[in-house]
Amino acid sequence: MKHGFFITGTGTGVGKTFVTSLLAEQARAAGLRVFAFKPIETGCRVVDGTLVGEDQELLARAAGDWQRGELRNLYGFVRPLAPLAAARAEHRSIDLDRIEVVFARGALDADLVLVEGAGGWRVPVTEWADTSTLARRLGLPMIVVGTAGLGTINHTLLTVEAIERDGGRVVLVVLSNRPDDDLGLATENLVEVQRHVGCSVVLASTLELANVMRPV
Repeated sequence: MKHGFFITGTGTGVGKTFVTSLLAEQARAAGLRVFAFKPIETGCRVVDGTLVGEDQELLARAAGDWQRGELRNLYGFVRPLAPLAAARAEHRSIDLDRIEVVFARGALDADLVLVEGAGGWRVPVTEWADTSTLARRLGLPMIVVGTAGLGTINHTLLTVEAIERDGGRVVLVVLSNRPDDDLGLATENLVEVQRHVGCSVVLASTLELANVMRPV
């Protein structure tokens, strides 16, 4: 692995998969071998008897569609709940050691590794661990994804503060603006977040691979 990043968010549905997929596609277009990995996904669907995670599928396709088995779909759960609650509902458990082993296998020959966490930084994964625990064990610098609209300043700054307090390094903040978002408000939010963090802040609509590769 030459470069790697852990993508976390200020919450659920803020655009983490979009950002991770975009970076994977740009890296592939630049001729890099990419491993895009979402080890835990809830809210999966059963298709022809097989559990399918839509986010996991999007990431695998964006990375070149080479990932199979555990590299593509490690932990998937039907209920759209936090990982711990979803696992409990199915009388299953999540093993962080297993995630590390699969991560290492997928990262071995990759130029770029992108790992997307489930939900936000404090989402419980096991009885004793949350997303922050997993991220720290993988040891990757962080990309934080938040919405671009109202409320993002508070949510984003709290997330960055929590990561840094836990010893993590945030290299980029991405505010995930949608076509119907108020661009003026999104830009104002970006400027305000940038005043308080020690890394670059960009809108998803302007995100380029160079934004994350440069600081490493």
